[in-house]
Amino acid sequence: MEMTLASSERNFARRIDLTSLQLFVAVCELGSIGKAAEREFIAASAVSKRLSDLEAALDTPLLYRHTRGVDLTPAGQSLLHHARSVLFSLEKMQGELSEYAAGVRGHVRVHASISAIVQFLPEDLGAFTSQHPEVKVDLEEHLSTEVVRAVQEGAADLGICNTADGIGGLQALPYRQDSLVLIVPRGHPLGEQDAVAFEDTLDFDHVGLHSNSSIYLAMRDAAALAGRTIKLRIHVTGLDAMCRMIHNRLGVGVMPQRAFELMHGVGELEAVALTNPWATRQIELVARDFSSLPVTARLLVDHLTTHAALPATAAG
Repeated sequence: MEMTLASSERNFARRIDLTSLQLFVAVCELGSIGKAAEREFIAASAVSKRLSDLEAALDTPLLYRHTRGVDLTPAGQSLLHHARSVLFSLEKMQGELSEYAAGVRGHVRVHASISAIVQFLPEDLGAFTSQHPEVKVDLEEHLSTEVVRAVQEGAADLGICNTADGIGGLQALPYRQDSLVLIVPRGHPLGEQDAVAFEDTLDFDHVGLHSNSSIYLAMRDAAALAGRTIKLRIHVTGLDAMCRMIHNRLGVGVMPQRAFELMHGVGELEAVALTNPWATRQIELVARDFSSLPVTARLLVDHLTTHAALPATAAG
């Protein structure tokens, strides 16, 4: 059965012509075979023939043809979605390969959590690219759960995130440790204490990060364990926005201590230590298999794990 399926997939790929896909997308965008032919500098009859061949290869009509132009069939709408995705991937591939021709001899795709990006990666990646200018690091910010998923699915070579919610069979290496603190506006009653348990903050309004962020999930679980709920007044997507909201007394919030320290002057705020064990977190590097990573990705892993052994102030 698997051999038959694989053979069928190969035959399907051979029947699909990329030029025909490009012409199909052009016809869809312009709503006319004639206009698409003009834009692509090809005879209208040749465009029509390619579309007919494409319909024959797929064994289904893709367009409703009429005197005013064309409309998409349901199958045509589906193909348009996939064709755009395929052509976009080809453009991205061309762009990346052209960088190799221009001297970039390595490309590492990294997905990381906001905590890792704000606190540690600017300095660590800056040092890495200074040592390896021929390597391009493609960095994207995602929630920790999405970082893990991207590595599992192969969308990223390397993930950097909090792994408290599990890594789904991936391999992990220690990177950094961070501490969560409570941020309050200056003069807030909780700001008079040296440390506070998260449960004691639940009488106050909170400014929270994304509802699927690892920080918010830890807060939610802690509140549930105490038989309470968080009085969430507002959600924000970034730590700087959280600080501005807290400065304007919309609530208190939880964020990594080093991130708060790096945001100099974002409001009149104070940080209070949290006594909860979950407030000390491990940020790790995750990969499907570190030993099988491309050479450039392994160079980056070696660099980051070396920096992980240094204090935050020394490592940057």
